[in-house]
Amino acid sequence: MHGWTNPGDPAAAAAQAHRDAVLSHTANGVYAAMFTAAVIATAASGAHDVHACLAAGLTVVPPASRLAVAVREAVGLARTHADFDTVVDALHARHAGRHWVHAVPNTALIAAALTHADGDFTRSVCRAVSGGWDTDSNGATAGSVAGLLAGSPTALPERWTAPLKNRLSTSVAGFDGTGFDSLAHLTHREAVRP
Repeated sequence: MHGWTNPGDPAAAAAQAHRDAVLSHTANGVYAAMFTAAVIATAASGAHDVHACLAAGLTVVPPASRLAVAVREAVGLARTHADFDTVVDALHARHAGRHWVHAVPNTALIAAALTHADGDFTRSVCRAVSGGWDTDSNGATAGSVAGLLAGSPTALPERWTAPLKNRLSTSVAGFDGTGFDSLAHLTHREAVRP
């Protein structure tokens, strides 16, 4: 959310993500939130280059952190191997023993999926989910970035949007049945609020 509400300002997005993440996470868990917020803020600026977005995300985390090292390795794997299964196998071998929701391997997988798919929406989401681990969060994060890179909701394939019927189904009080267009409006209002 912090990237969406700070379009074009990855540093501000990362700062907000840091304040939020330190309530429940430490070290690389915080860095993952900062990285993701910065990537999304860059994509929300109208950028259409996923590689520039990922590079922007790396500027807000300590370069020697486990997260930054893992992201750089994952991007390298995705650039080197034509078969994404090979990338996933290498990531699973590298991060064996980590919990399936650990921030480091999941963030690395998202970066690999976005890189390998060159930011294409369908390919990014499918690669992120096919890699395993925290599939719903990974698919949503990759989809968030790739959706912004697409430029507009109408640029997304209808097979992803039509079944949703512009309606959120949630247990969050007051939001069940809300239209995605209404949520986008609320997010935009938050982004431009002084």
